[in-house]
Amino acid sequence: MIDVPSSPAPGATAMRTPFMAGRLARGFSLIELMIVVAVVAILAAIAYPNYSAHVLKSRRAQAKADLVEYAQLAERYHTINNTYVGFTFPGGAESINSPREGGTAAYTLSMETGQSTFTFTAAAANAQTKDKCGDLTLNQANVKTSQATLSDCW
Repeated sequence: MIDVPSSPAPGATAMRTPFMAGRLARGFSLIELMIVVAVVAILAAIAYPNYSAHVLKSRRAQAKADLVEYAQLAERYHTINNTYVGFTFPGGAESINSPREGGTAAYTLSMETGQSTFTFTAAAANAQTKDKCGDLTLNQANVKTSQATLSDCW
């Protein structure tokens, strides 16, 4: 067995290293930092698509609510006038944006009216064009259409 001296030879100075026992390490190593970056990247890769899908779904829900609201207003107009001809969006506009409260338009609402029929269309706009449901329609018979299955979109 080799005897290792616990103290330096006479006249020699002890070499201090940053990892000596009893000394607190400060900061992060590169490996630790890379592990944190990898974990954050994995979480972001999972979370962002889910967030984007949720935003698309909530904008679609707002457009559906707007379609149903204007269908109700058109029915009220028809009850009074016995026709859908002449029904307009507020201010006489031919189309309006959804959401109506402002911000970036997710859908553009338009309509076609006849004596006894109407069709409201919510055309996807801007980032909403990435939504699988695409354009949504609703008519006087409460027939709903979309580019994907009705159970997914309505």
